Amino acid sequence: MSTRAEAEAMGHISSDGNFNMAQAQTSRKGFCSVRHGLALIVHLCNFSIFTQQMNLSIAIPAMVNNTALAGPSNTSTERPPTAPQDSWSETLKEFKPMAPTYDWSPDMQGIILSSLNYGSFLAPIPIGYMSGIYGAKYLVGVGLFLSSVLTFFIPLAADAGVAFLVVIRIVQGITQGMVLTSQYTIWVKWAPPLEKSQLINIAISGQLLGSFIIFLIGGFLCQTIGWPYIFYIFGGIGCACSFLWFPLFYDDPINHPFISTGEKEYIMRSLAQQDSSPAWSLPIKAMVRSLPLWAILIFHFTEFWSFYIFMDYTPTYFSTILQANLRDSGILTSLLVVAAFICTIFGGLLADFLLSRKLLRLMSIRKLFTAIGVLVPSVALVSLHWTRSSLSATMALLALSFTTTTFCQVGAFVNFLDIAPRYTGFLRGLSQVFAHASGAISSTLAGFIMNQDSEFGWRNVFLISASVNVSGLVFYLIFGQAEVQDWATEQTLTHF
Repeated sequence: MSTRAEAEAMGHISSDGNFNMAQAQTSRKGFCSVRHGLALIVHLCNFSIFTQQMNLSIAIPAMVNNTALAGPSNTSTERPPTAPQDSWSETLKEFKPMAPTYDWSPDMQGIILSSLNYGSFLAPIPIGYMSGIYGAKYLVGVGLFLSSVLTFFIPLAADAGVAFLVVIRIVQGITQGMVLTSQYTIWVKWAPPLEKSQLINIAISGQLLGSFIIFLIGGFLCQTIGWPYIFYIFGGIGCACSFLWFPLFYDDPINHPFISTGEKEYIMRSLAQQDSSPAWSLPIKAMVRSLPLWAILIFHFTEFWSFYIFMDYTPTYFSTILQANLRDSGILTSLLVVAAFICTIFGGLLADFLLSRKLLRLMSIRKLFTAIGVLVPSVALVSLHWTRSSLSATMALLALSFTTTTFCQVGAFVNFLDIAPRYTGFLRGLSQVFAHASGAISSTLAGFIMNQDSEFGWRNVFLISASVNVSGLVFYLIFGQAEVQDWATEQTLTHF
């Protein structure tokens, strides 16, 4: 049943098209609403998923024995993590965590870090399709729980060998894809058009908060109690969040037991003109011929190219280029992520403000924010090679890159909600395939480049990333649209 039909079925909405405007205004204003509470719940799920995505990036400098002689890739030795410098070593002198270390080359590290994406090429498509039909509740909850359980087994898999670790990460990537893909279908029925950007960004900002926390305390955990506990702790947090998800989340405001009548009516009225009813059939031929859809998919590939390099290699960049120890590299990275977290919330509010005041059209907002989110970080990336001798200059460029990149969250990354709301789940899954493919290629290629050229490896990685990003932006600016496409309307379904 479509959203329009659901609205008409509600007995609370009067037949003359008017309802209590005071209630509607009350429901629109402020953050003390069920829909904003729902955004916070999704925020927690994203927090958990990204701590589990990023924990290996933080732990891998402690897991790798950089001074050991060459040997088999799964060889391990027992040693305390490398002692920190200066007074920090005195503080940690009493801690002697004994954790295994492994002789993994940069090539092997790149494969391990990118393995999370290997199993995610095809999984998001059926996941997105199912979420569009059945809703997101069980897909998100089960995916979060399974990912959290698998996190507990990463230390055992690493000790068993690289092959076991890669398999665990591939399966974990599939379960995390269940959360990251299906959550977008929530906003088809919960997000009024003038609040869509802020609600999505509140939810998505959990990914940045998770990255911030793991970068902030991950190095400390590795140096004090040992790197395995970074997986045990955040795996446990993820399990707790999954237990909270099932009783608190509902796919539809109509069935929510605690939502007020005013808020329910406001949401349903806002979405009454949007045809978001799920469809079993897919207009595949029309999708293949749709340039606006290809603009979104290609942009996902090009933008996630640098995103995964940032997420996987930032701690390594700080430790190898800036010579920061494990704790300091985590703190420096966390400062970048918290700046991006703040900018994500700000970007969503700004986009909704510009749209609600009719200062810019929706398509202008999408393209403007996307352009800022690509051009500024690309310039900053290219400049990093010439500022590597200055910590302050490097941090300034990285902060500029991290913060402005988040503008894409209210640009091309949510554009599929505009062009085909009824196929949100499927299109989100399809875009995830492009994103994961990009991440697998870019992380592996970055590890290979840095292993082949230790002097100019990082410069080449940054130049390639900037070129890929700008090429995707150009394609999106030419072909991107914000209007619902003909193939995404109910009237055209019978033709496919």
